[in-house]
Amino acid sequence: MKKLKNIFNLLCILIPLSLVIQPASAAIRVFACEPEWGALAKQLGGNDVSVYTATNAFQDPHHIQARPSLIAKLRRADLLICTGSQLEIGWLPVLLRQSGNDHVQPGQPGNFAATDYVTMLEKGASIDRSQGDVHPGGNPHIQTDPRNIGKVATALAKRLAQIDLPNATDYAKRYQAFHAKWQTAIQHWQKQAAPLRGVKIVVHHKAWIYLTHWLGMQEVAALEPKPGVPPSAGHLAEVLRQLRNQPAKMVIRAAYQEARPDEWLSEHAHIPAVVLPFTVGGTDGAKDLFGLYDVTITNLLKGAK
Repeated sequence: MKKLKNIFNLLCILIPLSLVIQPASAAIRVFACEPEWGALAKQLGGNDVSVYTATNAFQDPHHIQARPSLIAKLRRADLLICTGSQLEIGWLPVLLRQSGNDHVQPGQPGNFAATDYVTMLEKGASIDRSQGDVHPGGNPHIQTDPRNIGKVATALAKRLAQIDLPNATDYAKRYQAFHAKWQTAIQHWQKQAAPLRGVKIVVHHKAWIYLTHWLGMQEVAALEPKPGVPPSAGHLAEVLRQLRNQPAKMVIRAAYQEARPDEWLSEHAHIPAVVLPFTVGGTDGAKDLFGLYDVTITNLLKGAK
């Protein structure tokens, strides 16, 4: 812990003053694109930050309207925290352009993309949008693996200290406390989820690669014929035929996704349809980052019985 504190103290000493954004009020204003990053900013920022989250767990983060209210919020932000890897490509560029806020533009200290700090999976996808919601930089749904949250937390704590130098020591202390608690929680979740290793699943949308990689589960089919394209009756019938040769234990979907295709497959394939929160706020129990993974593991274990 002492080593971590020394690293943060050294970082704060070395940061050029020209890069420091001086907030207009006591709390720096954070604009978080997704709930997981808003929750993480609150964990690390405490009373030193004021967090606005642009989306909620019942919205598809790919498809958000660039409303005037979002532009106004971003115009006043000191720090923008988004997933990146083109997850927000359909709406964030509009907000950035119309906000006129130089602090949060790409390349500035006030612009933070979480996917810059983790190992991306499924890189090199086609950039042909006819293939659906594909991302050449890799699958952006990194929050389904809590180990990625830990990596992002390390980088975000440093960024908060960079743009709010007077409170750098506070960010370091909160990060150290969060890091210790988070690593203990990951060990608990991995032990709890041991029975899920090797379990075959069907997914609604290809958003779970980091989850399956973490827990050793196997994705055998997807309800969407292309990422982001609603499943047709013909495709659902094809998935059902596939499951007769390669059975799965459950079909999973995020809280924001349409339930009917999963329920149809559940009824006809005689497997449970499992709803996962996907992000903070997706279910009653997923009120923070710790609850997000508590609920996720619990629901998967129920589905695997």
